[in-house]
Amino acid sequence: MSVHKLVQEIGEYVSNVKKSARFLQEKIARSPKIAIVLGSGLGVIADSLENSVKISYSEIPGFPLSTAPGHKGELLFGEIHGYPVMLMNGRFHYYEGYDMKTLTFPIRVMQELGVEVLIVTNAAGGLDPDFEIGHPMLIKDQINFMGSNPLIGPNVEEWGPRFPDMSEPYDRELRSLALQAAKELGIGVYEGVYVGVSGPSFETPAELKMLRKLGAEAVGMSTVPEVIVARHAGIRVLGISAITDRAVPDDLKPLTAEEVIEVANRTGKQIASIILRFISKLD
Repeated sequence: MSVHKLVQEIGEYVSNVKKSARFLQEKIARSPKIAIVLGSGLGVIADSLENSVKISYSEIPGFPLSTAPGHKGELLFGEIHGYPVMLMNGRFHYYEGYDMKTLTFPIRVMQELGVEVLIVTNAAGGLDPDFEIGHPMLIKDQINFMGSNPLIGPNVEEWGPRFPDMSEPYDRELRSLALQAAKELGIGVYEGVYVGVSGPSFETPAELKMLRKLGAEAVGMSTVPEVIVARHAGIRVLGISAITDRAVPDDLKPLTAEEVIEVANRTGKQIASIILRFISKLD
């Protein structure tokens, strides 16, 4: 592809992001400072919203549509503990066929709306043999094993630097607050490194051994591109995984998406409690 074509495409992308942001600004009373990418079982957070406004992805100019199981496809705006909050109920995945820029489109919209803190949640397989199913894991770092990067192509200087720093993809201070929240609630949590793979097939035993040797404690098919773009945008990130299955080669059992969703729903209630308590602790 020619340089001219690349520049033209990124120009159209920026235009669409700004168009989406303007559309949303006209629908909401306050610009969100916190955004949450909801996973399965986190509906209680939506129920906690005050003065809520719900907008379907299909209504928003430029927004893609989510096809993943258990993802509704809507944005919700409102307040939690007085903070203006934006909830993303249904994310986009690389395995759905979206390119990296499309699946991180909502993060750019968040940036345009003025979001300062992003909370990402996901379902993940536990690579650490000591991890028990049904427990949350606070993400302390990540490995991009998806085969691409959402920042490839011309850089948009107003959005961030050409070579963004990734020495702290997940904010230490935010993670400390989340740990305090979990402790106060009596919820046991793990901490670990999340590795993002493209999917949609679950990993083979050999792949799981490799990922564990690379230093990951959990594996999933999302989150990594969103966090890269959020950090490029200067947005602080808190990440929480629901450990939905044992991704341990020597103890591997056949797995279905339905089983993952079922465990994620149960674990999501704990994660939702942690997030709500966490927001109450923000200055």
